[in-house]
Amino acid sequence: MFLEATIALLALVTAIFLQPWRLLASQRPLVHESHGKPSALWTPLLAALVVLPWAWALPTLHHMPLQLQWSGACLVLLTLGWPLAVPVLLAVGLIAGLVSPGLGWADALGLAVWQGVVPATLALLLGWLMRRLITTRAFTGARIFVYVLGRGFLGTALCIFLAGTLSQSAGHMLPGVGEQLSLVARWLMAWGDAVITGMLCAVFVAFKPEWLATWSDDLYLPKP
Repeated sequence: MFLEATIALLALVTAIFLQPWRLLASQRPLVHESHGKPSALWTPLLAALVVLPWAWALPTLHHMPLQLQWSGACLVLLTLGWPLAVPVLLAVGLIAGLVSPGLGWADALGLAVWQGVVPATLALLLGWLMRRLITTRAFTGARIFVYVLGRGFLGTALCIFLAGTLSQSAGHMLPGVGEQLSLVARWLMAWGDAVITGMLCAVFVAFKPEWLATWSDDLYLPKP
């Protein structure tokens, strides 16, 4: 529990230092938007606080041979940005501990860290690498696919699996599953997370780009 508490505290302090509430004060203008509107990020923020706690608490609410887990952290990262995603994901872990009688506070903290903060941080680092890639002269592909497929789909699978592997190394095993089979299960569950995140990411890019704090028209839809 000490490791999880340290990670959560460091991430929260760093996020607060970056003043995430500024994203909620006013909408960051995109090419097709006007200035001064209330932030559209309130919608994905409230959706995360309502939906994710139940998804995280589901394995303890229903006894299953394999505790299927859905993180949603990469989607929260893409919609809210890392400084705002960290306190939201920690709050999701807290709410999950409240709604599930079978989920102790230590387990809730572990969920908030290994299913929330860690994959969101990995997704942040992956996004930074992808932005560096597409801004080089050697890159000639369609940038929008780098965002939707790279960050939304393939990147989510990779980050969720790496976070699950790190949590297993820290002693968080899937109940009733051997060590090697746990890695296989985490890999398969990571792809389920990736399909949902990639699908919603594509929908948001097409219809609600203002719900994606990490999206930029200038970066991913450059003028010819």
